[in-house]
Amino acid sequence: MWVITVHSRKNTKMFEFNTEKEAREAFEDIEGNKILTEVIYFNSPYLASSTV
Repeated sequence: MWVITVHSRKNTKMFEFNTEKEAREAFEDIEGNKILTEVIYFNSPYLASSTV
């Protein structure tokens, strides 16, 4: 999951995306102070399979 967090003086908004491509396209269009983050869950099957 990918998250864009947008900060302003009065509030903070978060937008979730399923793919990096979707998130990066939206990131270009969003105005303001923003952060793009990839969320990786500890119990993710992708993470678990890579450590076995």
